[in-house]
Amino acid sequence: QLQLVESGGGLAQPGGSLRLSCAASGSTFDNYAIGWFRQAPGKDREGVTCITSSGGSTKYADSVKGRFTISRDNAKNAVYLQMNSLKPEDTAVYYCAAERRNYFCSNYGGVYDYWGQGTQVTVSS
Repeated sequence: QLQLVESGGGLAQPGGSLRLSCAASGSTFDNYAIGWFRQAPGKDREGVTCITSSGGSTKYADSVKGRFTISRDNAKNAVYLQMNSLKPEDTAVYYCAAERRNYFCSNYGGVYDYWGQGTQVTVSS
């Protein structure tokens, strides 16, 4: 069993930055691929980015490519999402999720086994 806790959300101005963290506990973290997802009011959940268990490979949604960066520190059982050049359309609740899998990660939420509680990101002037 893996527990995930997100932090770092808040209010940012358009063009600003935020850094989200996902802290894991309860199992061997470096056996899990991690994904970040977001859900805005009235919209479907969207896969934003993911990173393989080793950190060697990542994927990004076209909507965030070039602006967001995912990274992980397995020694600290943590994954990070650096969000730059934020736009109002990035406003959503952001969730991290874990899938017990090596060598591959997915931006499809249906494959993930564990989810955090989410953290609100609001981009507004």
